[in-house]
Amino acid sequence: MKEQLRLPVFDIIKTLAGKDNLQVYVIGGYVRDLIMKRSSDDVDIVIVGNGIKLAEKVAGKLPGKPKVTVFKRFGTAMFKYEGIEYEFVGARKESYSPDSRKPAIEAGSIEDDQKRRDLTVNALALSLHPDNFGELTDPFGGLNDIKNKIIRTPLNPDITFSDDPLRMMRAVRFACRLNFKIFPETLEAIKKNKERIKIVSKERISDELNKIILSERPSEGFKILDEAGLLEIIFPELTALKGVETVNGLSHKDNFLHTLQVLDNISAKTDNLWLRWAAILHDIGKPAAKRFSPKHGWTFHSHEFIGKKTVPDIFKRMRLPMNEKMAYVQKLVLLHLRPVALVKEEVTDSAIRRLLFEAGDDVDDLMTLAEADITSKNENKVKLFLKNLEDVRRRLAEVEEKDKIRNWQPPVSGDVIMKTFNLKPSKEIGIIKDAVREAVLDGIIPNEYDAAFDYMIKFAKKIGIYKT
Repeated sequence: MKEQLRLPVFDIIKTLAGKDNLQVYVIGGYVRDLIMKRSSDDVDIVIVGNGIKLAEKVAGKLPGKPKVTVFKRFGTAMFKYEGIEYEFVGARKESYSPDSRKPAIEAGSIEDDQKRRDLTVNALALSLHPDNFGELTDPFGGLNDIKNKIIRTPLNPDITFSDDPLRMMRAVRFACRLNFKIFPETLEAIKKNKERIKIVSKERISDELNKIILSERPSEGFKILDEAGLLEIIFPELTALKGVETVNGLSHKDNFLHTLQVLDNISAKTDNLWLRWAAILHDIGKPAAKRFSPKHGWTFHSHEFIGKKTVPDIFKRMRLPMNEKMAYVQKLVLLHLRPVALVKEEVTDSAIRRLLFEAGDDVDDLMTLAEADITSKNENKVKLFLKNLEDVRRRLAEVEEKDKIRNWQPPVSGDVIMKTFNLKPSKEIGIIKDAVREAVLDGIIPNEYDAAFDYMIKFAKKIGIYKT
């Protein structure tokens, strides 16, 4: 693989390794991706010795001398050069205590360093010494596992996952990302050690979960998490969607499988992480809303409102951002039924204006979510719904062009209302402002200041606030 190690950094390390007789290797994901002919923008360098010193030497010989960031506590250093992040560390071996995933670390050999790796496909190393430059070190059969598309641990998986339970999430993530199968013995070890995931911080779990969500077919990762028993621990609200219930011969769909299909559908259209989260959570309120009646069968009335209220609880527990990203997901969960509701009725300009007003800049994402939510097994039905949603998209564009409602504020402000009627801050101001807004959205008056001002005067007279 010598001819594939063409980066300038490798040439500098090769020279330094020859001069000082250093055992230096590029290891892990970069090697795996090189073998699989996948692009990679981060490189792990392991040296039997001082990784920080080597990083500083290499950076000093590069054009522009990139800044080296040192993490003395971890014995690592990193710099970025030509869009690639390089991390340097001394080879080490680790030992764990049962109540922590933070290991005791001491200097070790390249063999020790490979033993501590999470997966065989991430334990491959290529020498950067001139005497054997590009030679592959593969003590655990990682090359064969790549060929056979298998996820497996270098050592006993029971010990590997018990020592550091986050490795269970990583195994699922790589199986999903690489489209590999988890080796049966490895999967059984995950099932056996699933409760150990509770010692891992919520932030680290969510980081791995987000990487699964951002994969090409995230449903595969969620199915493995579910099979292994991890999903019920880290995301019980999602597993609550599982199953089909039948009463009087009437069944509802499995909302867990439906959600995973919606997630895959939307992932084919966008890599927006938070839009993918909206797909995951769009039906999260259904278990609480589920009802059966002989007249109507299964219903999930108001599940979108329940879902909206559930989103902050999930984000808080998972240590996901409690900011505009959470508010964005909330909004899409609340509104996800609206586009399809428009398909089922005569689409009036008023209904379109209201959707534009409520969705604002997120209306295109809302439509993408609505399209992904069409998962019927009846292909003709799917085609019809998608065609109707495309008509809604067209109408949204037409009404927005005409009325400029997106991110709109009523033409008369609270200040104008107070000055016109000599009012102090009060509920009457909100009543008048709401009335003007509704008149514009209903098409009673155009979205213009003069028309809104005249309507405001008439409405104020009607409710007795303004008398002439």
